[in-house]
Amino acid sequence: MYRIRFHGRGGQGMKTASRILGNAFFAQGFEVQDAPRYGAERRGAPVFAGVRASRTPIHERGPIRVPDLVVVADDTLVGVGTAGVLVGLRPDTVLLLHSAEAPDTWRERTRHAGPIYTLPARPDPEALPFAGAACAAAAARLVGGLSRESVDQATREELASLGEAVLEENLARAAEAWDLFEPHEGCVREGKEIERGQDSAKGAQWVDIPWDPVSIAAPDVHGAATSIEVRTGLWRTMRPVIDAEHCNHCSWVCTTFCPDGAIHAEPDAVPEIDYDHCKGCLVCVAVCPPHAIRAIPERDTDRGTP
Repeated sequence: MYRIRFHGRGGQGMKTASRILGNAFFAQGFEVQDAPRYGAERRGAPVFAGVRASRTPIHERGPIRVPDLVVVADDTLVGVGTAGVLVGLRPDTVLLLHSAEAPDTWRERTRHAGPIYTLPARPDPEALPFAGAACAAAAARLVGGLSRESVDQATREELASLGEAVLEENLARAAEAWDLFEPHEGCVREGKEIERGQDSAKGAQWVDIPWDPVSIAAPDVHGAATSIEVRTGLWRTMRPVIDAEHCNHCSWVCTTFCPDGAIHAEPDAVPEIDYDHCKGCLVCVAVCPPHAIRAIPERDTDRGTP
């Protein structure tokens, strides 16, 4: 069975990459599982997705703990312990990083004994939305046994709703990645079958945690309105900004769709954003009828940009 894990940040297309690779495997007659896993649903948050593919029925469930191939779309995650990029790597696990750094640099940093390859990262930020298709194509080539046609078809099916221009750009990036790894085709080996009921890694250990007195624990569980004290606005990487000149005061739209209730309307229906609790999901940017809400990088707000 092939066990492949994709790591990236929210917005980089790792869920898309796993679906493309999973569909390509399925088109070649494999039994397939593909599923994403993430915590905070926001741009920039660590995300991982797993693909299992086998010629026989798959009985494993849950996260992939011992992967045969790990694909990393954002190399800054390698040093983030909670992202778990290097968790469960065997000596023969293939590590593929979307990075401008050379493989030897990453071998020194990670101390990984297995094969390490890099998919050159483009310096322009406009390349970011196309990382998923490229990573999926590179992974398919490293696995071997998958045709270029099945990968292209899976990409078309997954990205058809984004329009022809975006689809063609993704196909072009995927083609570059496919051709780049031709010399390494088939380097990923199938992992051993795990018996049903067994985990693919050492099981979790029980930890005894003492009970807190009710006077300490109860307010955290039952106290009202405590979430306002959690400044979730610190999570943002992109900030929504309302253009007052273009806003037509249909504030019921943005206030209703904001998943965190971070937009409220004044009596004159002028919307205001609570930046202390806006996580930067940018749903408001997508649903605003007159397109009066735009997104700017959070880092620009430190330079005087509103």
